[in-house]
Amino acid sequence: MSRLAIILGGLIVIAAVLGLSSTYTLSEHEQAVITRFGEPRGQPIIEPGLHFKMPFADTVNRFDKRWLDWRGDPNQIPTKDKKYIWVDTFGRWRIVDPLRFFQRLRDERNAQSRLDDIIDGETRNAIASYALIEAVRSTNRPFEDDEYVTETERGETLEKISAGRDKLTRQIRDRAAEVVKEFGVELVDVQVRRINYVDEVQVKVFERMISERRRIAERSRSEGMGRAAEVRGQRERELKEIRSESYRKAQEITGKADAEATKIYAEAFGRDPEFYQFLRTLEAYPQAVDHNTSLFLGADSEFYKYLKSSRK
Repeated sequence: MSRLAIILGGLIVIAAVLGLSSTYTLSEHEQAVITRFGEPRGQPIIEPGLHFKMPFADTVNRFDKRWLDWRGDPNQIPTKDKKYIWVDTFGRWRIVDPLRFFQRLRDERNAQSRLDDIIDGETRNAIASYALIEAVRSTNRPFEDDEYVTETERGETLEKISAGRDKLTRQIRDRAAEVVKEFGVELVDVQVRRINYVDEVQVKVFERMISERRRIAERSRSEGMGRAAEVRGQRERELKEIRSESYRKAQEITGKADAEATKIYAEAFGRDPEFYQFLRTLEAYPQAVDHNTSLFLGADSEFYKYLKSSRK
């Protein structure tokens, strides 16, 4: 019994190993090429689910069905107008013919390397065929005319583009897509992620931008100082007008008060001239004479008259 159990157990293990090595599953985003001793066998498997193969002899080479990302390295490229720029691109691709892809490239790592060569080459050819403005702008839409747009940028609006970035990137994609078809690959999109000047030119561009912004700042300061002077002048004029009007009103009130006082004095003087003269003279004495004052008056002085009469 023990020998029979060992034999049955061995058969079960062998059956399990054979079963596992003869089946495989593909998910919805996978496709596969079956190779036997390194050579492709039959058509690619693109349907998901459980599949069978020759155990031990067949190998399942899996590939992704989904759109894959390609990112190129920044390249220094001269434009048609002899301006050196850094161009950084990216793209989207997928495997549409897994058998051809396996025969030509074997795996995604090799595919990425081939895409680097092809797309970077087409990018270099396209950029070198156009002026810098074609790679920067997509339309001839003018810049907004405000104080923050530099004179250089306004000047660039006069330079019309014939292709623009959209047409340029489509040209790169179409030419590269034709080349990669032989690898069983579909290239759906190529875009320029970033364009920048090389370091030597970048310094000059930044210096020019700084100079332009300083010029705008100086102009804003000058306009502000002119406006401040205008406001101060307006304030001085209004202040003078207020003071003049206040002085006129004060003089008018003072004149009316003096006239009223004179009228009252005149009425009082008319009722009793002698008493009024006496009262005004008494009011004048303490203002004209104090204990440190020596006063010399003639015998017939009007100012001395009441003092002289008081001795009688």
